[in-house]
Amino acid sequence: MDIDSLVRNSLRAESEDFLNLINRVNQILDDEYGAAGRLRVRGRLVYLPNHGEAIVIGDIHGDLSSLKHILSESAFIEKASAGRDIYLIFLGDYGDRGFYSPEVYYVVLSLKESFPERVILLQGNHEGPEDILAYPHDLPYHLKRKFGQEGLRVYRELSGLFRRFYTAAILEGKFMALHGGVPSEAESLEDVAFAYEKHPLKSHLEEILWSDPVDGISGKYPSPRGAGYIFGEDVTINFLRIVGVKFLIRGHEPADNGYKIDHGDKILTLFSRKGAPYYNTHAAYLTMDLSAEYGVVSDVKVFIRRF
Repeated sequence: MDIDSLVRNSLRAESEDFLNLINRVNQILDDEYGAAGRLRVRGRLVYLPNHGEAIVIGDIHGDLSSLKHILSESAFIEKASAGRDIYLIFLGDYGDRGFYSPEVYYVVLSLKESFPERVILLQGNHEGPEDILAYPHDLPYHLKRKFGQEGLRVYRELSGLFRRFYTAAILEGKFMALHGGVPSEAESLEDVAFAYEKHPLKSHLEEILWSDPVDGISGKYPSPRGAGYIFGEDVTINFLRIVGVKFLIRGHEPADNGYKIDHGDKILTLFSRKGAPYYNTHAAYLTMDLSAEYGVVSDVKVFIRRF
């Protein structure tokens, strides 16, 4: 496998190719109950090892060009194929608001199929439960454009699959990766691992998928997005204490610089796509040594790759 052939396959894929790929990844996720290869899994929380390299990718939103750039520059496929100790972590929001949303999903799922224990697919608010699904949600229209009437069948199967994606990934004592924000009423890691089961009675999953950090406030307030909250540094500090990490890595928010840092060096936001409708000047992703000691976001800032 190489990135050029993978992109070509995504552009040429027929509906049956896509449906068969979805079925195969569904089986992989079934097999990952309790463990993804050597990675421990609890509910929908993945535990990262204290060794190896990680590549962290923020929102892609159908930007096939940016995804291709990241995969080429990071050499993930080459390293994983050679048996290197490397992990690819997606923070969610693979599709919507981008012309190549179907192709991005195809590439991402193909990577998961080829390197199941190396690729971690987190859920974003554009892959969320139907009652809090992001709007506008134009993935069905892109699939119908690509596959005709079969696009609706592909959408049903794909939407069922991405609602099985993981909620968060954690490297104990160091960081947690999730899509949006912290669950402000969480009392333990259990509330993160099983947030999907507690939804909608508990707001944990909604906040993980939808919330945003804001500097200069305390507590939490209803989000202008219509779901989740905006939350202050005190909420972040409390959550970090509960889950036993030093900082968060998340996506969800456009950043003109490709990334931003909030809450006193405790939250890193990555945004990995460019172009309409966000028009950010740069996109970014993160490479990091999982064995290194990190105390705050600035410790990993040097490993942010902008383009």
